[in-house]
Amino acid sequence: MLLFKVLGPLEVYRENCAMTPSAPKLRCVLGLLLLRADSIVDMQTVIDELWGDHPPASAVTTMQTYIYQLRKELNRDTERLITKPPGYLLRLDGDEFDARTCELLIDRGSRLLEDDRPEEAAEVLRAALGLWNGPPLANAPCGPLLQAHVVHLEELRIRALTMRIEADMRLGRVSFLIAELRSLVALHPLNEWFYARLIEALYRAGRRGDALQAFRDMRTTLRDELGLEPQEPVQRLQRSILTGAELPPVPSYGLL
Repeated sequence: MLLFKVLGPLEVYRENCAMTPSAPKLRCVLGLLLLRADSIVDMQTVIDELWGDHPPASAVTTMQTYIYQLRKELNRDTERLITKPPGYLLRLDGDEFDARTCELLIDRGSRLLEDDRPEEAAEVLRAALGLWNGPPLANAPCGPLLQAHVVHLEELRIRALTMRIEADMRLGRVSFLIAELRSLVALHPLNEWFYARLIEALYRAGRRGDALQAFRDMRTTLRDELGLEPQEPVQRLQRSILTGAELPPVPSYGLL
């Protein structure tokens, strides 16, 4: 059985034995084929990804050599990498690719959250996040197409993370979340959703002053970096803390 990983450094395993290509451009080609798995990737797309607007005269021959090397490794047991005009197609089974597994788990976690089953949702979403081992395709040179895939994968991870935080908030795990949310706002200082959740968690943990200080920190950062005020839902959250009113619900991520 083969296992392909892109949620971190690109890695390939056969029966738990590593067989990751050592050449960076070979990893680039494999990454492109993986992220377009079960679809034809035309030859020109591969060339553009490898060399951009300045391919060498030997681009076609070199690219075909990379495909040959990958085919020799991947097609030992069954025909996975095939030539299919106008390019190439990599066939994958459902459980062989960590990015696909992650997406399936995230979709399942989302449905569980919608069904108000936060404990099960949190468990499934933790499993999805546990597949990550760093920035996607960290050891592969990325051209414009692969870079777009990297951005998509990063957004996928943020989606899983925000839903898991939502599930834990519903379960009342606020003290557990505070340290994690502090780390997240440090990593994503312009992300108001993470800040809103930190403010809420601090207040629900009985730390009203710290909650208000987190709001002031967010306001200062937004003013200094973007010249903007916090969005209205976050300002309502602050006003509720100041007056002791019931906290308004924080909108779902992406709707803030």
